[in-house]
Amino acid sequence: MNILVTGGAGYIGSVLCEHLLDAGFEITVLDALVYGQTSLFQYCNNPRFEFVFGDARDEALMAKLVAKADAILPLAAVVGATACDRDPITARSLNLDAVRLLNRLRSKQQLIVFPNTNSGYGTKAGAQHCTEDTPLEPISLYGYTKVEAERLLLDSPNVITLRLATVFGVSPRMRLDLLVNNFVHAAFTNRYLVIFEKHFLRNFVHVRDVADGFVHCIRNASRMVGRAYNCGLDAANMSKEQLARKIQEHIPDFYIHFAEIGEDKDKRNYLVSNQRLREAGFEARRSIDDGIRELIQCYRMMGRSQFQNV
Repeated sequence: MNILVTGGAGYIGSVLCEHLLDAGFEITVLDALVYGQTSLFQYCNNPRFEFVFGDARDEALMAKLVAKADAILPLAAVVGATACDRDPITARSLNLDAVRLLNRLRSKQQLIVFPNTNSGYGTKAGAQHCTEDTPLEPISLYGYTKVEAERLLLDSPNVITLRLATVFGVSPRMRLDLLVNNFVHAAFTNRYLVIFEKHFLRNFVHVRDVADGFVHCIRNASRMVGRAYNCGLDAANMSKEQLARKIQEHIPDFYIHFAEIGEDKDKRNYLVSNQRLREAGFEARRSIDDGIRELIQCYRMMGRSQFQNV
């Protein structure tokens, strides 16, 4: 079975490729390497791995690649609210138009497993958990483009979408802007952090659980297609304060200041239920503690920035 992964050299894709190869699939990765990443070098000696340098918006190239694929995982995107706001034209064309192109090029027999974001639930606070039936109300351009892409795909046959919680953990293409990764980095390097709106809630999931979730969807597609699934860790529905306190258990001299004045630009605030995916046979299992320990090891190896004197 051949899997086409667009954006496969990114934060999630670099881990996902390992899991797909370990599961016995043949994979073709398309990536424009806009960050100059070398995160797929370790797969070059695997005969079931092929890399293609290119853009997911290139119709002629995509037509050739799609024709060879049994399943398609469209990870290519401008990821995150800040990145999308910085370049909204690229965000719309890559996050939405490229998905529309892909859906037009593929046959109805070809499976798509699409990563959405559960940030589409927006600012829904309170004790009730958001389910896949909760109305989507994205509050950022990033959320809007991902939600619209999911809608057009779910109107087509042979599609599964995963609404990913905020991802954490180490990847060969590392990201420090994700909330858990960012908080642990601040704790490890600076030993302090200022947090606005400490009560805001978020759901989290380890990057390797996300990769396992994709593999599960491919293997169980016949009974999962046509639906969206929240993909997060049930034990990691946490406020920003709870997350910071958890990190403090691993780094005791980490000082946290909860600011009463000021606000976070990211207004997401919601609890999420992952029951539907669990009933489909998959459950995230890597804990926040696992991720914190792993991230501390990673940051020890990263050392100091080239722009720091100490």
